[in-house]
Amino acid sequence: MPESDLSPLHAVLEELASQGRAALLPALHAAQDLYGHIPEPVAFEIGRVLRVPLAEVHGVIDFYALFSREPAAKTVIQVCNDPVCAMAGSEEFLKTLRRQNVTVHQAPCLGLCEHAPAIIVREAQRGHVKPGKITETIGEAPRSLLGGDIALLTRNCGTGRATALLEYEAAGGYLALRKVLTLPPDQVIAEIKASGLVGRGGAAFPTGLKWEGAAKATGERKFVVCNGDEAEPGTFKDRVIMEEDPHGVLEGLIIAAYAIGANKGYLFIRGEYHRAFKTMAVAVAEARAGGHLGASVLGSDFAFDVEVRRGAGAYVCGEETALFEAIEGKRGFPRVKPPFPTTHGLFGMPTVINNVETLRNVPLILTLGTARYRSLGTEKSPGPKLFCVSGDVARPGLYEVPFGVTIRHLLEDLAGGIRKGHRLQAILFGGAAGAFATEKDLDVRLSFEDLRAAGLPLGSGVVMVFDESRDLRDILLRLARFFAHESCGKCYPCQIGTQRQMEILERIAAGGALLSDAACLSDVGWTMTDASLCGLGQTAASAVISALKLWPRLFEGR
Repeated sequence: MPESDLSPLHAVLEELASQGRAALLPALHAAQDLYGHIPEPVAFEIGRVLRVPLAEVHGVIDFYALFSREPAAKTVIQVCNDPVCAMAGSEEFLKTLRRQNVTVHQAPCLGLCEHAPAIIVREAQRGHVKPGKITETIGEAPRSLLGGDIALLTRNCGTGRATALLEYEAAGGYLALRKVLTLPPDQVIAEIKASGLVGRGGAAFPTGLKWEGAAKATGERKFVVCNGDEAEPGTFKDRVIMEEDPHGVLEGLIIAAYAIGANKGYLFIRGEYHRAFKTMAVAVAEARAGGHLGASVLGSDFAFDVEVRRGAGAYVCGEETALFEAIEGKRGFPRVKPPFPTTHGLFGMPTVINNVETLRNVPLILTLGTARYRSLGTEKSPGPKLFCVSGDVARPGLYEVPFGVTIRHLLEDLAGGIRKGHRLQAILFGGAAGAFATEKDLDVRLSFEDLRAAGLPLGSGVVMVFDESRDLRDILLRLARFFAHESCGKCYPCQIGTQRQMEILERIAAGGALLSDAACLSDVGWTMTDASLCGLGQTAASAVISALKLWPRLFEGR
């Protein structure tokens, strides 16, 4: 579309204008879709209508990876180059694409790790891609492998399509919400507290305590937010749930809103997750038409509605306060805490934010009952857990198990063991911000307490497997590049530390390690851990510090 034709943009802005700056990201997404980039006249018009200074509009455009001020080719392809996709051949695919008339964006991770190597072309996900011409069929539409010992969180998944409202209700969906609407909110919170549910996004904060804090807080309005901005290499569980069981997530969010007294919610979904975004938007429309959202939820006096928002390519927005900044139309800079979101969250109001897997647990708890829910897992880690298994295993996929099974059971019995003809070298636990396990750890139980005792983080449930043929220096360098690229730059320990970490690992990977490199990596790593503002910088060196302990020879200099 010609840049001079602003009439389609005006039609979009007319609908968004009443929200002011809070509509900035949706407006920029609309502009990018209309024009293929965001030229100066378009940026100016967006700023004028939404009452945002042009300099700040440009600041937001430049902060997020999915926005561009420069024209791109007709075909834009995002190629995943995280460790798993690189091991599966994404580098060769990148070389092939760069010889063709396309715009190629090298993505740190696309959340399609079980389909490596993966790309997104024309907003369509493709996995197991092979070098070839774009005019040919590239790869396959991903259909996730699901497995495990139980299927509670994933009971509506595995079909390769979204579960519609009528299907969801036929399988018992929204019964938990109907039950909740007959209970006082404090009783709902008491049940969640009694269940022992903790956040499944990595922080593991008790969900019931978070809800209780927001319920007791005072404010003109309260909000609930679903964090669907999963973007850490190796993580894909939330994508699968959103794509195939959207009403399970939505029901959990509505229950959270009822419990704390919120009348507005947001579903914030990773920008690269086009299918999940569209699926959740359809589910919200279905729920609204079916009376599950609106002025009278299921005929009650509880009013609640949801807005679906799309991120724009910034890993840091997985941090809760950075996500709030994005919804408010700003660059995704984390806020200093305290104050905490339960008292001063979105738009400065009391807010509960939970990730996708956490919210999917909520209707399950209220349907099964606390006692039955706690009968799964261990005393200190009750309930089911989703694990994202990728890399050098026979069957990469999403596995649901009760807390307490061993790493060996997950890898050997469920995922089929290490690929044929190879042996285990290492497992990266918890994601890019995780730590390494080796064969000696295979009988450690998958629970918060057992993994903590073994020095391993549960994180978001990432299990990335490497056999003996993989160069761990290259793996560490790719992780370091990820953090250097994704650091928002707000605090110096992370901004500078991630760069220095990457530079040292580049030298080591090239065979030019210095005698001082190991000590420098340790010093930089612990400085980031102790002094960074948010979880990105605080965990950016976790894998490197773990490798320094396990394999000091990897870092030996001349």
